[in-house]
Amino acid sequence: MTRRYLLTMVMMGTLVMAVASSAGAFGVEVAIGGWQQNPSGSIGYKVLDNEDLLDLEQDLNYADETRLSVRASIDMPLFLPNIYLMGTPMQFSATGQKDEGFKFGDINFDPGPFYSESVLDNLDVGLYYGIPFLETATFEKLSIDLGINVRILDYELTVRQEASGLNESESGVLPIPMVFLAAQFSPIEKLSLEVEGRGISYSGNDLYSIIGRVKFNIFGPLFAAGGYRYEKLKLDEDDVAVDIEFSGPFLEAGVAF
Repeated sequence: MTRRYLLTMVMMGTLVMAVASSAGAFGVEVAIGGWQQNPSGSIGYKVLDNEDLLDLEQDLNYADETRLSVRASIDMPLFLPNIYLMGTPMQFSATGQKDEGFKFGDINFDPGPFYSESVLDNLDVGLYYGIPFLETATFEKLSIDLGINVRILDYELTVRQEASGLNESESGVLPIPMVFLAAQFSPIEKLSLEVEGRGISYSGNDLYSIIGRVKFNIFGPLFAAGGYRYEKLKLDEDDVAVDIEFSGPFLEAGVAF
């Protein structure tokens, strides 16, 4: 985990505790876990043609990575929207190979091996409301939440070629508004099935996130959960072109008060 991302996680935890204590929150849930991220797709910077698009698996030689993820939700009182925060670091690096020369940024790289690193850290900030009276009508078994989510994408892309001495990088922070939809079903008291969806499509850009989770209450406030997460990002902004997917299983543990 990068230093700047660790700082973000600390700030997120502090914010959760401050908001929950000052607003008299009805409930707080915090979880930490690991997500196995399987990358696929392509990425490029100042792309002129298809040769400048770098395939994550074939050209960059990226493999699965398991990264820490943290999430927290706060059930707010009265008519205030509930709050959902989630931090997901993504970082891949490897020595790749491309038989043809390619352009990345303002640099024309030679054919042959090169090193690359892609950091795509995500911070989700969501505000949502539950559908009124649904839990009461279903005897506390079903709830559905609707709201908005802002995904803050903190990215840094680097390509370096030792043989030629060439090096290029690009970084930035991009806020992306999204629609948020979630559902929780509890067939028995200690077990719940959950699904979360976030997404937006605009001007040829598409961003979708789907999380499926099975959560089991161990004892008291402690729970364990596992599931599957899928992320798709098709984006062409600030000369950065990405069409990538990440998917894989995750495990987490947490507390709910």
